[in-house]
Amino acid sequence: MMTASELPTKSQLLPVWEQFVYNLPVFPNVGRNEELKTPLEPPAWSFENITSEQFGRIIDAGVRPTVDGKYRHWETLRQLTPPPGLSHEEWWFGIKWARSAISRELPLSDARGRRFTYTMPDEAYELLHEIDQRASGNIAVAELVTTPGAQRRYLVSSLIEEAITSSQLEGASTTRKVAKEMIRTGRAPRSHSERMIHNNYRAMNSVRDWASRSMTSERLLELHRIVTDETLADPSAAGRLQVPSDERVVVTDRATGDVFHIPPPAEQLPQRLAMILDWANGSSGNGFVHPVVRAVILHFWLAYDHPFEDGNGRTARALFYWSMLRQGYWLTEFLSISRILSRAPSKYARAFLYTETDGLDATYFVLYQLAVVRRAIDELHAYLRRKMKEVRSTEALLQTSDLNHRQIALLTYALRHPDSDVTYKSHATSHRVALESARLDLLELERRGLVKRRRAGRQLAFRPSPDLPSLLAAAEST
Repeated sequence: MMTASELPTKSQLLPVWEQFVYNLPVFPNVGRNEELKTPLEPPAWSFENITSEQFGRIIDAGVRPTVDGKYRHWETLRQLTPPPGLSHEEWWFGIKWARSAISRELPLSDARGRRFTYTMPDEAYELLHEIDQRASGNIAVAELVTTPGAQRRYLVSSLIEEAITSSQLEGASTTRKVAKEMIRTGRAPRSHSERMIHNNYRAMNSVRDWASRSMTSERLLELHRIVTDETLADPSAAGRLQVPSDERVVVTDRATGDVFHIPPPAEQLPQRLAMILDWANGSSGNGFVHPVVRAVILHFWLAYDHPFEDGNGRTARALFYWSMLRQGYWLTEFLSISRILSRAPSKYARAFLYTETDGLDATYFVLYQLAVVRRAIDELHAYLRRKMKEVRSTEALLQTSDLNHRQIALLTYALRHPDSDVTYKSHATSHRVALESARLDLLELERRGLVKRRRAGRQLAFRPSPDLPSLLAAAEST
């Protein structure tokens, strides 16, 4: 059971930024449980490669952009059974032709100037509709996040969880217990792994502060500097783009050394950065771009350009969260995405590889990330339901305890407002009892370990124990 001090709040629910783990100089955990290979490139689908008779059969088969509602890559499609009368190649041609009719160009291009595209199949609209309903606007999440104190706790917990998970995905080896102790106590990092986690935590807080501001080159470079502070072999690489004299980084599999992605040359980076910022601030794009799609593409774009020596994934992730928060998706702060990505890192990497091998079609990446966001929202709501159930169960235990009605009322309130302070005077005033009765109430609760005494200015104050729910449960079982 989570203790009261660990309950998430609107301040603690912000793991989203840390959950997106697009660390592409390597796919850190890929290869641990399954081998990641570059997908087979699809066959050419030009009209020059199809006859009128074949095209007629494709039309008659009613081929759509998706297969059973899924946006399939050739790697998967070639293993499925095509419609009657069609070969796999003809089926693929029909799918690509149907996709081309609804595709949209992005300002993003590869090093040779070929433009990326994306489409909006039904699956994308469904995912975006759910995210719009559940991650923005004035919606009730749960009683646990309706108070500022509870919100602060949830946000801190989320930030810590995301800082840890994201860093572990990128090679950090510090345990959660040690990392949480470091952040909560404010002590300085003692190792490279702790420094990565500490930097991620700082970066996320910066992103929250910048949510109402435009993204500038200075701000983006500062974000990278924070992410990589004291973690690079060359400290001067923190907060600057790679230059032509640098050895250009490539995306590889750490286990095998296989090269998955060669980013654009360093000579192009200043111009490409200017285009990223235009996209981030909403001043580019062919017509309306859904805000969440814009945030996902922004994440993809920085990771694709890979402009820094290291820390590209963490910076791209932070940009995604900045974009989501800036566009009003406040629940993003409370989501935990890195945890989801860590369960199947190869799927995350494969979404990127599918885009590059299938004619720069970013739909694969967009759909994958939208599904991750939806799953993170689902997990958040499930978590809050569990916590609310625990609170109510603990309140029920209080009613059967040997405490007096005043003490029960105080602890019931404390379960939902764990940052609240109570003094002798405030307790006496609330229950219209003598100061001595209030003093005896609080001292008895302190003796049982249910509240902690602290100095608040010139008077003593009592705050609920961080372990209040578990202490009450333990007392009931004895």
